[in-house]
Amino acid sequence: MATDHSRVAARFMISPAVLLLLGWMIVPLSMTLYFSFLDYNLLSPGMEQWIGLMNYEFFLTDPAFFEALFNTFLLVFGVLLITIVGGVGLALLLDQPMWGQGIVRILVIAPFFVMPTVSALVWKNMFMNPVNGLFAHAAKTLGLAPFDFFAQAPLFSIIIIVAWQWLPFATLILLTALQSLDQEQLEAAKMDGAPKLSRFFYIVLPHLSRAITVVILIQTIFLLSIFAEILVTTNGGPGYASTNITYLVYAQSLLQFDVGGGSAGGIVAVVLANIAAIFLMRMIGKNLEA
Repeated sequence: MATDHSRVAARFMISPAVLLLLGWMIVPLSMTLYFSFLDYNLLSPGMEQWIGLMNYEFFLTDPAFFEALFNTFLLVFGVLLITIVGGVGLALLLDQPMWGQGIVRILVIAPFFVMPTVSALVWKNMFMNPVNGLFAHAAKTLGLAPFDFFAQAPLFSIIIIVAWQWLPFATLILLTALQSLDQEQLEAAKMDGAPKLSRFFYIVLPHLSRAITVVILIQTIFLLSIFAEILVTTNGGPGYASTNITYLVYAQSLLQFDVGGGSAGGIVAVVLANIAAIFLMRMIGKNLEA
């Protein structure tokens, strides 16, 4: 009986926080849904009118939408590939005993705490600048022509920047999982004559599978909404070469002042993100229950 009263009291105490969070989510979402059915342009205040699903029709049939959708997929896939492969490699390296191990781990994790805007500006001006960047100076030293990253490979450049930011997160999760590996099992395999690659693929990698699943799920949620890195480097260009769904919604709403079309794009982005989340949970979520 006391337990039931405690549960009721606990629910009563957390209910204000839950209601606040629901309001924080539902009110903006409801307003976005409402605006998506209006012909609402910031340049024509007071001229809003109901147009039904026309904003969705224009947004979904715009050629820029399909290019942005493809770019979003490439961005997410490219960053996941780099961070998982690089994270496993760095986790294996950092798990080895070395001098100054604690300092090295802090330095490896440090990029995760750099703000996306600052990170993108550093890469744009210090590393990838075709005139004064470090990569340009290295190319000139080798007698090669400097490569203009943001003009010739804009999406790849953004993938590199974002992967650099998220690599420490993947490394930290995978290193934590690696340290929980039963060392006796590895020693037994080593004594049985199993080579390093066999030990990695048959013992280490299966042990890291749940951690890899966590990295994929968490990173995908955030990577679907990458924006700052695109804004301060390429502005979605050249053309739509580096535009993802999030930046397309921004361009529709604030650059073209079309709040109705941008709201429809926002709702489409929310639906696509939920479809991706459900797909991921069904495909790899079972690995978390194993």
